[in-house]
Order: sequence, then structure tokens, then C-alpha cells
Amino acid sequence: MAVGGSRVKNIMLVLAVAGLSACSTAERVRSGDIPIDTFSAKQIFERGEFELQRNDEKQASFYFSEVERLYPYSDWAKRGLIMQAYANHKAKNYLESRSAAKRFLDFYPADEDAAYAQYLLALSYYDQIDDVGRDQKLTFEALQELRTVIERYPESDYARSAILKFDLAFDHLAAKEMEVGRYYLRRGHYTAAINRFRTVVEDFQTTTHTAEALHRLVEAYLSLGLAGEAQTAGAILGHNFRATSWYEDSYKLLNGRGLELEAVGDGWLSQIYRQTIQGKWL
Repeated sequence: MAVGGSRVKNIMLVLAVAGLSACSTAERVRSGDIPIDTFSAKQIFERGEFELQRNDEKQASFYFSEVERLYPYSDWAKRGLIMQAYANHKAKNYLESRSAAKRFLDFYPADEDAAYAQYLLALSYYDQIDDVGRDQKLTFEALQELRTVIERYPESDYARSAILKFDLAFDHLAAKEMEVGRYYLRRGHYTAAINRFRTVVEDFQTTTHTAEALHRLVEAYLSLGLAGEAQTAGAILGHNFRATSWYEDSYKLLNGRGLELEAVGDGWLSQIYRQTIQGKWL
């Protein structure tokens, strides 16, 4: 019986050391009872994977970071670094995820996982864009990093997703301009509103907000008594967005004042109108 009991104890010890899979072992590692540097890089990495399966991203990140710390020049360290970025992103620890992704790109720029590291870096900004009312710095950062994915890794599995997210982030910026422009328009600050809508028309013309921006320009210019500019904005709407309700609204506004939807004068909108007719716009 004594021999059998000893064998059982030995087997249990081997299992704990080999896999770091028992929760009690993990607790003893964290408390310092079992030095983590007594385990191999593979064992620590596999423990991190186990914690991910348990949806404990914080502990997973800890183990992956320990692989990097204890075995900095191993292949496991490289794998641990990309998994740190992933685990932290899953936990919405965006700063930590960003830091790990940047380190990976610095140390392993030509690695096959570099595209994924760059994608995670972009997501660390993109996934914080939750409404148009917030500061748009994160949106600009997301656009920059998504563009890097698209241009540097065009054949990767992440390029298509990056393109879709880039378009959404770009649309997000236009939405912010529209929100501010409408705010000014409601309060009668027509010049300030026009500047915002002009930005959308000139810089964000591929987004979903261009038709409304042109209609708001019609409203703002009419409010200022600048009929020619309003007519030109309406003409661009008629040429590019005739099927929209924004065109119908602008048509009613202008027609109700006896005004045609045509390019008038030589302002910035007239230049855009000529470009539109020549097929160089939109």
C-alpha cells in the first residue's frame, strides 16, 4: 500500500509539472510556491492556451508574457507575443494588446503572423470607435493602421476585412462632420454649417453622407440668400443622387422659390459640378 501510494503521488506530480493544467498548480505558481521558471516554454504557453479556453484572458496574457520574459529568444516567445496581443484584445485591454502587437512587428516584421499583428494593432483603435459623439482621434489612428494592413499585406487573410473596416471608419468621420454641421444649421450658424458640409462633399464624397450634405448646403445657402450656390448644390444632387429623398427635398425647396437646379456662378460648388459632368467626381 505504501508503494502504491507513493506511485500515485509521483504520477500526480509529473502531471502537474508537465502540463500546468490543474487549477491548484496554477494557483501555486501565481503565489510563488512553484517557481514558474521551472517549467518549459511549451508548458507555460500551453497553460496560456488553457486559460484562453476557460475565457480567462487576463491569466492567459500573464502566461504568454512569461514565455516572452523567460525564453526571449525562442520560437515560443514569438508565439507568446502574438497571443498576448490576441488575449488582451479579447479582454478589451486595448493598450496592452497594442503594445504587444507593436513589439511583434518590431521584432518579427517578416514573420507570417506580421499581417495578423498589424490587423490586431488596427483593431485596438477601431474597436473603440463606438459612437460619433466621441473624439475622432481614435478613428484617424484606426484608418492609418487599417491602411497599413491593406497596403502592406494585400494578399493576407485580413486585407478584405481591413478594407471593410476602413470604409466604415471613413464613413464614421463623415458622420461626425454631418453631426456638427447639423448642430450649427439648427442654431442658425450657417457659415459654420456650410464649412462642415463642404468638408463632407470635398473630402468624404465616397461615403453615404454626401447626398445629405448637398441638401444641407441647399438649406444653408438659401437661408443666407445665396440662391446661386443653393441651385448649384441642387444640380449636383440631381446629377448624382436623383433617386434619393435628399434630392426630392432640395427640388421642393428650390422649386418652391422659383429656382432651377442648375450650376450658377464660379464658386467651389460650380467647379465640382463641372468635374461631375466630366466624370471626374464620384
